[in-house]
Amino acid sequence: MNGQEASEKPPRTRRRDPEGHRAAILEAARHTFAERGYARTTLREIARRAGVTHGLITRQFQSKERLFLAAVPGNSDLERVVAGDPATLPDRIAHAFVQRMETDAVNDPLVALVRSAASDERAAAHLLVAMQEHSAAAYRSVLSPNAPGAPGDDLDIRVALVGSHMIGVVFSRYIARTEPLASMPREQLTEHLTRILRHILFDDAPAPRNPPH
Repeated sequence: MNGQEASEKPPRTRRRDPEGHRAAILEAARHTFAERGYARTTLREIARRAGVTHGLITRQFQSKERLFLAAVPGNSDLERVVAGDPATLPDRIAHAFVQRMETDAVNDPLVALVRSAASDERAAAHLLVAMQEHSAAAYRSVLSPNAPGAPGDDLDIRVALVGSHMIGVVFSRYIARTEPLASMPREQLTEHLTRILRHILFDDAPAPRNPPH
């Protein structure tokens, strides 16, 4: 190729693939948060692993907190999990939680967040509040879709208790590995968790339920 042909060659353009970039960022974020914890993770490190620029991450997710909330399994999939019959909401939540944790608890960012709470209490508390607000909105969309929060409505409190109980399970079974939870069969854990979540959400009132297949 001579100089003239080279000068006439059109300039290279960077391929645009917003969905591919978003998926790469979320994948890199999940692994980085799981490995380093929330406090020690930087957006620049996530950008390096995802093969994108730091600016692209801030344009798509605005902040490290928002990226964490988008990357955490369970939190990012909550709307899909809760959708359905309100009476069987505890079944869906328990099954999705146990399935997710039993599949890859070691690399779950929520485990990293619980582990890092002692060393960075403020960041952990801030993130847990954000996750609780997100959960409350998702649960309310199923349990009280046509009625905003009214005086005396304790749904937000019940959702907070659900989250606190599940964080306790994360710590006891997947971090501290204390008995009897550590060696409990996953089916039994799911059964106990479903029953407890039903009690928290519905005050143990009888509710019609269809056993999951």
